[in-house]
Amino acid sequence: MTRLSCIVAAVVLSTIPTALQAQQTKLLTAEKHNEYGLVYSLPVTALDIQVTARKEVLTAGPYAAYARKYIGTDKVITRDAERWTITDVTVTPYGILDTDSKYLMQLKPGAVTYICVSEDGMLLSINKEPVAPAPRSAQRPAPSVNTFTGKEYLKYVNEDFTASQSSAKQAQMLSESLMEARDAHISLTRGTADNMPVDGRQLELMLASLQAQEDALTAAFTGTATSETLTHSFTYIPEDEGDEILFRFADFKGFTDATDFAGAPVNISVKITAEGVLPTDANGNTKQMPKDAVRYCIPGTALITLSYEGRTLYSKSLDFSQFGVEFGLNPSLFTDKKEPSYAIFNSATGAVMEIGTLRSQQP
Repeated sequence: MTRLSCIVAAVVLSTIPTALQAQQTKLLTAEKHNEYGLVYSLPVTALDIQVTARKEVLTAGPYAAYARKYIGTDKVITRDAERWTITDVTVTPYGILDTDSKYLMQLKPGAVTYICVSEDGMLLSINKEPVAPAPRSAQRPAPSVNTFTGKEYLKYVNEDFTASQSSAKQAQMLSESLMEARDAHISLTRGTADNMPVDGRQLELMLASLQAQEDALTAAFTGTATSETLTHSFTYIPEDEGDEILFRFADFKGFTDATDFAGAPVNISVKITAEGVLPTDANGNTKQMPKDAVRYCIPGTALITLSYEGRTLYSKSLDFSQFGVEFGLNPSLFTDKKEPSYAIFNSATGAVMEIGTLRSQQP
């Protein structure tokens, strides 16, 4: 069973933009003060998991009991309730510092070779500016919020309604106001109203006002459903194959902690599909590690699946440094005075993304 090595659940209401800045980088050159040695580390692959859910709040109409009589329907909300639904899951791999890997690239005085590392020391490139790591969590969209409260009908009642102590009488008055609004709406659209608007813009405003009145009066009978979208963020670092509870989720409560049995578990499954393999020569023999090699990772692959109540929320094969093997590049590639090479590494896995000569990059 996989051990949950690091899981951080952070509630992120979509009303708050939360863009994580791209990782800062440092350029290291061989100098006397560092004894011409450049220190770097490799990454462990972590997962930034963003789970988005829609929260829907159902509120019963105060005159639901009179809906059939006055508006001819039984399709009404009869009791207050809250419903949650998971709508989207995104998973983004990113690198965190492997504290067990720290290596030295030893150079000679006068060497022009340089390396770029992340702020915490992960190797990103040699002899070339790296590809800027993407932000782990892009700015989230504005929330989807329906602010209809169900009490808007009170804007369209008169003193007789307020003075009445009979809910049946109030329901009757609301239904009469609703019919009047509908009749006025029909008259405007047919062009038969006594006071027709002078232009299209005025007609549009009048129709919108009547529609708002109809919606408010109807909601007094049928009830209201308001909704908003929320996103929770989780960080997960796989260490081995297995299944774990990432968090729990209840359709009446939403996100809950993994230990809160009010919700059903949302499981994360890790299945290693390919382990990293050391390179071989033309004869199929495993290559030997070059002396004083510049270390990099040949990642493995794992299928990551998130599921909830028998439904697959996310499933994709991703590369992981921790399921791979380390190998190395000959350091002479980067110190050759005639034709030095460059290399760019994947910030999430430590794999070689690009390698070539600086001469080939010249225009």
